[in-house]
Amino acid sequence: MLAAVLVLVVVFREPLANALAAPRVQTWTTVFVSVLVQAVPFLVFGVLLSAAIAVFVPRAFWARALPRHPALAVPVASVAGVVLPGCECGSVPIAGSLIRRGVTPAAALAFLLAAPAVNPVVLTATAVAFPGNPGMVLARALASLAVAMIMGWLWLRLGRADWLRLPRRPELDGVGRGMAFWAAVRHDVVHAGGFLVVGAMAAATINVLVPERWLQTLADDPVLSVLALAVLAVLLSICSEADAFVAASLSQFSLTSRLVFLVVGPMVDLKLISMQAGVLGRRFAFRFAPATFVVAVGVATLAGAVLL
Repeated sequence: MLAAVLVLVVVFREPLANALAAPRVQTWTTVFVSVLVQAVPFLVFGVLLSAAIAVFVPRAFWARALPRHPALAVPVASVAGVVLPGCECGSVPIAGSLIRRGVTPAAALAFLLAAPAVNPVVLTATAVAFPGNPGMVLARALASLAVAMIMGWLWLRLGRADWLRLPRRPELDGVGRGMAFWAAVRHDVVHAGGFLVVGAMAAATINVLVPERWLQTLADDPVLSVLALAVLAVLLSICSEADAFVAASLSQFSLTSRLVFLVVGPMVDLKLISMQAGVLGRRFAFRFAPATFVVAVGVATLAGAVLL
């Protein structure tokens, strides 16, 4: 297939060169490459650390470290995400293994939501993407922590054990730590990297193809702008180490609506819903994801109105 593509490129090099010289294509390429160049280092660093945590930290450690009372374990697990770098692709299997090792599901789910959104790699990437708006980092951290704790406590109140399916990750069982580490790295890089490319392509396409007046119409309406970027975060499914750079490129929208994009994305998107359904069961995912979306939009909007 690669050879066939190269032959076609050679045969049609002149039409391709003319097409690539078009101003809109050059703009698309510039936006696409700039998003990737800024985001890839954070993605790689986050995946490596996430794999190291998943493989080298004993799973029983988390059960001992968390308070025994479920209501107290939820905020502790949420805050633990601050010091545990990793993207949402890694947090789903980690949360699953915590449940399998006896951690209360409410705490594991709070960690699942908080870790991809408030860890140091993500917050540093957000600061780099929004150099003139330091309040964005604080607003993202506080809103994400609040959503994680609210969803954990809601699960304690309303969740049912039969909605959860005990997870398994057989590719990491029965192998040495080195092999398990690289297996986790390959898994997360393929999934997160692929969605990052798709997200960068979508961001570039939006900047080029969508008429400016359409984006401005959405951006000018406070309600529509928030809903539009919340839905966009679900559809793009960008890794949390990279989503800040995509949000920064959507400069037509207010900081509050972009904050909603950053809070919703690491907690509810298409790849996360599918991963949650595969690891924890469809009955869980199809209840947990819509509830998280509503809570994330509400909390992020409130945080943006107060802090930005």
